[in-house]
Amino acid sequence: MATAEERVPSAARDMRAHAAAFVARVTRNRLPLDYSVASLRVVDFLIDGLRKGGADPERARGPLVGLGAYVGEVLVRRAGAVWVDFDADQRAYFGQTAGVRMPDGRVWNPLGKVHNRFATGGTEDSLQTFYLTLHGRARRVVA
Repeated sequence: MATAEERVPSAARDMRAHAAAFVARVTRNRLPLDYSVASLRVVDFLIDGLRKGGADPERARGPLVGLGAYVGEVLVRRAGAVWVDFDADQRAYFGQTAGVRMPDGRVWNPLGKVHNRFATGGTEDSLQTFYLTLHGRARRVVA
């Protein structure tokens, strides 16, 4: 029998599965999304391609959510983060229902970071740079 926690819908609980489904779809095209830090450069490239292809934010919504879930899962696997449901204040601030909590307790919004990269297209919003300059990472690689 499911516990009360398992019966309550959880955006955080769904993110790992969402990332895996997204990777399964896009790796059929031989894109190197292997949850490595280096693969975040591919994420930057994919987002830039959506922008250059003229995708409007609504049409790009599905791929951007998939990419955001993927970035979050890289943080989980490589930086020691855990998926968390945002509380009401965090949802209002971030505009998302879930994010990640780092080992030092900091909370980050990978879906929002992906949306920012799409909106600005600027190198200052690079997802690879985001990871490399991220505060609160674990020093060890999490498999």
